[in-house]
Amino acid sequence: MFAIFFTSHVFHFILKRFSIPLLVSQILAGMILGKAGLGLQADYRRIMFAIDSDQLFGTIGGFGFQLFVFLNGVKMDLSLIRKTGRMALCSGVLSMVMPVLFGAVTTSIVNSYLGLLKLDKLSLSLVMLVHSMTPFPVTCSFVSDLELTHSELGRLGLSAALSSELLTQFLACNALLVGIFYRHHYQGALKIVAITTAFIILTVFVVRPAMLWVIKQTPEGRPVRDLYIYFIVLGALVSGLIFHFIGLNMFLGSLAFGLAVPAGPPLASALVEKFECMVSGVLVPLFMAMCTMKANFSEISFDKKLTKGTAIVVTVVSLTKFGACLVALFYYRMPKQDAFALAFIISSKGIVELGAYAFISEAGVFTEGMFSFLAITILLSATISPIFVNWLYDPSRKYAGYQKRNIMHSKELCVLACIYRPDNVTSIINFLQALCPTLESPVSVCALHLIKISGRATSLFISHQKQKKSLSARSISENVILSFSNFWRNNCEIESVNVFTSISPTKFMHQDICTLALDELASFIVLPFHLKWLVDGSIESQDSRFRTLNCCVLERAPCSVGILIDHGNQVNSISRDSSREQSLLVALMFFGGEDDREALVLAKRMSQHRNISLTIIHFVLSTGEIKSDWEKMQDSERLRNIKPGSIEHREVKYIEETVSDGLETSKKIRSILDKYDLFIVGRSKDVETIQTAGLDYMNEYPELGVIGNLLASMETTERYSVLVVQQQISL
Repeated sequence: MFAIFFTSHVFHFILKRFSIPLLVSQILAGMILGKAGLGLQADYRRIMFAIDSDQLFGTIGGFGFQLFVFLNGVKMDLSLIRKTGRMALCSGVLSMVMPVLFGAVTTSIVNSYLGLLKLDKLSLSLVMLVHSMTPFPVTCSFVSDLELTHSELGRLGLSAALSSELLTQFLACNALLVGIFYRHHYQGALKIVAITTAFIILTVFVVRPAMLWVIKQTPEGRPVRDLYIYFIVLGALVSGLIFHFIGLNMFLGSLAFGLAVPAGPPLASALVEKFECMVSGVLVPLFMAMCTMKANFSEISFDKKLTKGTAIVVTVVSLTKFGACLVALFYYRMPKQDAFALAFIISSKGIVELGAYAFISEAGVFTEGMFSFLAITILLSATISPIFVNWLYDPSRKYAGYQKRNIMHSKELCVLACIYRPDNVTSIINFLQALCPTLESPVSVCALHLIKISGRATSLFISHQKQKKSLSARSISENVILSFSNFWRNNCEIESVNVFTSISPTKFMHQDICTLALDELASFIVLPFHLKWLVDGSIESQDSRFRTLNCCVLERAPCSVGILIDHGNQVNSISRDSSREQSLLVALMFFGGEDDREALVLAKRMSQHRNISLTIIHFVLSTGEIKSDWEKMQDSERLRNIKPGSIEHREVKYIEETVSDGLETSKKIRSILDKYDLFIVGRSKDVETIQTAGLDYMNEYPELGVIGNLLASMETTERYSVLVVQQQISL
């Protein structure tokens, strides 16, 4: 054990400078300490490879691999399948199905051409199947090593791997079932199927509800009791024992038990935090070394038919897997560099493939030369893939979206509402009420209360839906939770309302916002403005930290963003009861561009509310200049349905204001400040028009755009609110 840890960390000290993961160092350590390296010395073999030591070492390594598989089952969030977009699903399925098809054809041709024996044919078939897999544990470790877990590229890789893994396990279970009926008599096969079915039913209807009960019994912000953790790990080991007893793969039992653990905090995260260090730091390195110590490179000879056939099959399967993934990603118009990076992530090989080959070799199916060659292919894949991913992927676009997540293209609107201060709650809730959720166009809400870290060493992220409230102290977000609970209770049309609390340094809060937006597939983020006004129009308070936070989110957000400004008016509360006279007067200022079109879609959605009156003010040039570019054509198409004479014109008031320059635009806007409660404008950053010319010379708040800055910086006693909309930044 000392020799393995020392050697692997010496290698890692050198290789980590090239972003090569620890896995490669562990494989190299096993090769150096095994038969291919120091094992060539007789005295070394006598000391290091004693029979008793070898058996004990194998047992510890197998135990480590079982816990590794269990923890990866815990990390698998099956809800990703529901959230997975077509891009991830197609790339995951194609990267598994196409290599199997091409590999099967290649294996058949190689068998016929080389005239291989029956056992050799079985060996090639197993190599083809194992190399075609996209194991979730391998992809998860790869993404984690490259620190891409909270990036859109990493999420796509994990979603694709999960889709591929579930398809692989489904096909493997069916093949296993057929094999059971083929090998055993009817009664024996029926017994195995009955025990497996009973295990699944027990896991789904007894074990998982018990784990959910444990979560509810755990107060917010408090750790799960150790007793529950130890019982769960014991259950994972017993599950493996049951599967081994009935003649199935013991690791499949631990994986199935791990899938029953509810993903995320507090239970799954507690299991990972408690055992990840021991498993990944101690047991997995022993398992990797145990596998690669058996490699004997002197046995590799391409003059042998089996080695030659193995090389051909591995090459065809690897290229097909990489190409199939690229085809799916190019079809969905993913940027080329990111597509190649994701293809390398999905095609990478690691501990699962090496473990599978080691167990098959122990069963006597593989020869020493064949296993040694396969170990080298895994070493090359684990070395080359991270180098190319780091070269191709730009980490500054960590949260960049590859799918359309905006209001314009969302059938179901998911809004992430951020709360900085207690006074943000009222205006945010009043705005959410105005979104007019319906059965045809539902709305779901995620509220994130952001609190600057104080009095603790580590950041904390709490989901208030999963854990019961702390009895020892009032929740730091209790007022936010109660407000949004009442909002949901009073608005039954809202599909769901989930409240989260993030306690972290201000400079990292944008990561929490963007990560939650990715997790919940949000299409719109609402951010409060950093200024607060008094009734007389003077500034009451300002916080530059939140201004910086808003700028970071605007630059990195994976979806559309809106900044809500309360200029002494917290967006009037409205009611769905049309008998009440209270209503909200909304004005959309339209100049053109993608941000204005996104704002137009949002405003039209709000106009469906019976107590909202929407006016669209289109600022056009008085000179009558006409430009027939693509942007103008899209603007005209969006406005066509709301101009006089259209069906939607009955619900929306449309006004054209002719202006000649920015000064005239400013006067027109100032003259209507007292007529509306809420102004909606597009951010339109770096978009210059004649209508706004000259307005950016005193751009005090560039994050709001020219018109947003004008509305926010006007010295007036009028009370109004402003929503500045930025459409999802497209790649």
